[in-house]
Amino acid sequence: MSRENVEIVKRGVEDVAATGKPPWALLDEDIETYDHDTPDQGAYMGHAGYGRWLEDWEAAWGEWTIEPEEYVDAGDSVVVVIRMRATGRGSGLELSRQDAMVFKLRNGLVIRLDYYNDRAAALNAVGLAG
Repeated sequence: MSRENVEIVKRGVEDVAATGKPPWALLDEDIETYDHDTPDQGAYMGHAGYGRWLEDWEAAWGEWTIEPEEYVDAGDSVVVVIRMRATGRGSGLELSRQDAMVFKLRNGLVIRLDYYNDRAAALNAVGLAG
């Protein structure tokens, strides 16, 4: 099942990277989204919350892209290390950094997404050494 989870997440991440649109069909309607880069925002709940998280992201970054660099099988979770490139909406600041996301799956759907700006933190979150 875990290899299948990697393939599901890979398909979703590649779709987002190519289109900039969420892979709604792969997200459980009760998905929980947590952005550990901006923890004061709390949890984003459900599809509406996931959509708000993306809106908040796009409010900060005028332009952005993600490029997957690594997929790590962590059982019912998948860690995806990405190269994030963005330009600040107001500041024009250009940024290129390695971030990571943890996707937790159940029955072929993503039920939780945790976003980190640190590969080691994402790996530690699933019990793997970073």
